Amino acid sequence: MNAIAHVPTVRVSREIAAPAAELFDAWLDPVKLTRWMRPFDTIRSDVKLDPRVGGEYEIVMHTPKGSVPHTGSYQEITRPRRISFTWNSPFAGDHGSLVTVDFNARGKRTEIVITHERLPSEEMVQAHSGGWTGILDRIDEAYAESRATG
Repeated sequence: MNAIAHVPTVRVSREIAAPAAELFDAWLDPVKLTRWMRPFDTIRSDVKLDPRVGGEYEIVMHTPKGSVPHTGSYQEITRPRRISFTWNSPFAGDHGSLVTVDFNARGKRTEIVITHERLPSEEMVQAHSGGWTGILDRIDEAYAESRATG
């Protein structure tokens, strides 16, 4: 008999009206990340990146309740299809949960699929599901604004 342990995982997706290469590059641009890496009541985020396999990042989300640091390292960067990185935070733990962002080209649009694995609990699955959904909302808003003004 084979036993398979349940590993708490989040998967969210959204189709954005922008090319895959443009969205992929935005995930590795600290200036662009600060615009939308702000889930829930995050006021602003400070972002430092070394966007290469093995390179590290730090994202500090500033909320009304205080600052929340997020750190990790890039595991895979395959332009323009996939970025994978470990994710450590007070809420996800420091055991290196894994985030994979897939960029699926759909003509002039792109489906972004975020999969966050190895979360510490089902409660954190729900919290991170809301967080990643909020980030996808902000990405969609940012690209809608650029289309409107562009």
